[in-house]
Amino acid sequence: MDVFSNLADGFAVALTWQNLALALIGCFLGTIIGALPGLGPSNGVAILIPLAFTLGLPATPALILLTSVYYGAMYGGRISSILLNIPGDEPALMTTLDGYPMTKNGQAGEALALSGIASFVGAFFATWGLVFLAPQLVKVALLFGPAEYFALFTLAFATLGGIAARNQAKAVIAAALGLGIAMIGVDHQTGVPRLTFGEIHLYEGIHFLVAIVGLFAISEVLLFLEHANGEAPEAGTTRLNRITAPLSMVARTAGSMARSTILGFVAGVLPGAGASLGSFVAYTFEKRLKDKEGTFGKGDPRGVAAPEAGNNAAAGGALVPMLALGVPGSGTTAVLLAMLMALNITPGPLLFTQQPDVVWGLIAALFIGNVMLLLLNVPMVGIFVRVLQVPTKYLMPAVAMVSFVGIYGLSGSTFDLLVMIAFGVMGYLLRKLDVPLVPVILGILLGNEMEKNLRRALTISDGDLSILWGSPIAIGIWLLAILGFIAPLLFGRLIRRKKAEVTVAR
Repeated sequence: MDVFSNLADGFAVALTWQNLALALIGCFLGTIIGALPGLGPSNGVAILIPLAFTLGLPATPALILLTSVYYGAMYGGRISSILLNIPGDEPALMTTLDGYPMTKNGQAGEALALSGIASFVGAFFATWGLVFLAPQLVKVALLFGPAEYFALFTLAFATLGGIAARNQAKAVIAAALGLGIAMIGVDHQTGVPRLTFGEIHLYEGIHFLVAIVGLFAISEVLLFLEHANGEAPEAGTTRLNRITAPLSMVARTAGSMARSTILGFVAGVLPGAGASLGSFVAYTFEKRLKDKEGTFGKGDPRGVAAPEAGNNAAAGGALVPMLALGVPGSGTTAVLLAMLMALNITPGPLLFTQQPDVVWGLIAALFIGNVMLLLLNVPMVGIFVRVLQVPTKYLMPAVAMVSFVGIYGLSGSTFDLLVMIAFGVMGYLLRKLDVPLVPVILGILLGNEMEKNLRRALTISDGDLSILWGSPIAIGIWLLAILGFIAPLLFGRLIRRKKAEVTVAR
């Protein structure tokens, strides 16, 4: 089959000493970032994007490094969840429900090892799903015209908040803000400057990497300056009696891993659902199916295996729409999309035909990274636990340094540094107001393409708006967009209430 021959070519690209070393470094750094409470994969990838440019990495090695960080952060989120009852990021929230009780029962090592195995299972089979599903989605995407792509971008905005979004109005405001920022610069069709206020540095627009690093990394530093006391959580009080999971425990949880992998992958492929919903659905489904004796929430290993397999499978599934359609399936893949665009790589159906070495090399690197993460996360659990003892006051200056050096190395412009600081302040204020950052990023990334496709469609139809819903594909996408926008209004409150009931055990 062509898929297997393409995958073999991808392994030929990925299996070089440089790429293997970058995958190992990315897995290690990603696990550390995921273990630190509050950072998570989106912030981790955004923080390390400047590092990739500072090192001058070509496209494929840079993507291998950042996707390894992505997968590593998904693995690492479980460490503080299990040991400290503090989720490293939102998808790891469900792991606390049974992971921390296992720690209190003296099974911290077993819980960490089991979660590493479950993460491997979810991510490994999700990567196989990416291998087979993405090329099929590409065939459908080749039928798209300007009107269909405009509808697809609208779908991304309508659904990226997720079905459990707390406030759709704030998501709309964030998306409008991102689209407004994307309009800054010279109009490519008319040559008229827009929203530049006479500042010549803005004629080329706002570079999306400057915006992303400011919104994620710099705002994180500002939040630390406001809240943190510079001390690390008390991780040293937990003793790891063993760092492996008994075979009987693995066998008992195998069914949970398999079911949760399927649920998580489906949640990841759906735009806007992401790892958080994948983890939540996997845990609640497994609890209803298997919790006959009321052991969930009291240290049941299946309550650790299910959410870990679910959220890592969702992480792999979110790469499917990003690579095949150029539409991110989650916040982290939106950041990865920015990296692709910065490298002059356009995700979508043509990526598989014009630059197959990039996409298949990346997919092969995901398989390699999963094996590396499994080998790292079981024997080196003790090292990652010690990372939790490092005071945050030493970590945040490093984050700021990497951000400033990377952005300056990208453009050599002190103006971009000022813009990054401005976006950092804006990100800080938005986070204080509980306004999501991902729709802002999506607006900056997709705003220009969305405008171009709208203009092309209206030019073809001589101004007739009906072209926007003039094909069965466009109608289907618009219906999905409408459903994706109103679903949080109809079902989001119910899901959040159930999530709160489940998490009350914490």
